[in-house]
Amino acid sequence: MKDNKKVVYWLFTGCFLIFIMVIVGGITRLTNSGLSMTDYKLITETIPPLTEEAWIAEFERYKQFPEYQKLHFHFELEDFKEIYFWEWFHRVIGRVIGIVFIIPFLYFLFTRQLTRSTIKKSIVLFALGAFQGFLGWYMVKSGLVDMPAVSHYRLAAHLTTAFITFAFTFWVALDIIYPEKIQINKAFRNLVRVGMIILLVQIIWGAFVAGLDAGLIHNTWPMMNEGKLIHETVYIEQNPVWRNFIEGKSGVQFVHRYLAYAVVAIIGYIWYRSRKLTLSVLQKRAIDSLLILVFVQFLLGVLTLIYAVPLWLGVAHQVGAFFLLTAMTYTLHRFTR
Repeated sequence: MKDNKKVVYWLFTGCFLIFIMVIVGGITRLTNSGLSMTDYKLITETIPPLTEEAWIAEFERYKQFPEYQKLHFHFELEDFKEIYFWEWFHRVIGRVIGIVFIIPFLYFLFTRQLTRSTIKKSIVLFALGAFQGFLGWYMVKSGLVDMPAVSHYRLAAHLTTAFITFAFTFWVALDIIYPEKIQINKAFRNLVRVGMIILLVQIIWGAFVAGLDAGLIHNTWPMMNEGKLIHETVYIEQNPVWRNFIEGKSGVQFVHRYLAYAVVAIIGYIWYRSRKLTLSVLQKRAIDSLLILVFVQFLLGVLTLIYAVPLWLGVAHQVGAFFLLTAMTYTLHRFTR
């Protein structure tokens, strides 16, 4: 039998590893560890420095780049080891994901346990995974030139691709679990699609906030300091004005704040519209979980902002986004097939 439970477990394992990689990536970013490894070696860097001499050589290499010279010039070797660990761990998980996807795929392919459709979707997954790896290298490269910070555009591309790769992997598994055709309400399905698009846009702006450290300003809610819903710095940091909303710290945070209301509103409307439809148990549970998760994520976002992005809240907020995307993907799937 093609596309059996083993294939589903394989895909879910991939989903879980991507989830772990995003969490570790968030920790890497929040601990300023992402630029500790200044070179890209596919095989040899899988093993970290094992001797004191190797650690010293790696540290000396790190000293040649802007992050040490402008930000971490006070670091000793033990400080460097700590940030090195998170970036190394992040890269190792990426390689594990590649192995977990490729080797079982070849096994399933040669033993003819995959349908033609799943083979095509798996090839798309490989392309997304390869692109994700390239974006990681491309992102790190941007922080090794002049300033000790990666491009927030490249960070957003790297993070968003990870989310999309996860969602697509999850979708392929759902296609196997639920192969039957069901009658769908196209208008409602399109409404859920709009919700998915708004959520993905919000994830992109969340990455902009992370890349610009825009969560470290205007740490009040619902006002942006001084009792203002729209702080004047939202539109004066950059010129022309539109650049504030993609490159200015205040402007990017403003967009992320108010897109959060849009995400809550569209999911609330999806839930409200669903009450008028005849739903299966799975469809009802999917929408109910979506509603619960969006409020949890909204609360995490507010707390993360108010407390100026402590490590555990920053990671929790990113995990919340992951769970919300999972629920949205599942909901869309249940109203698509």
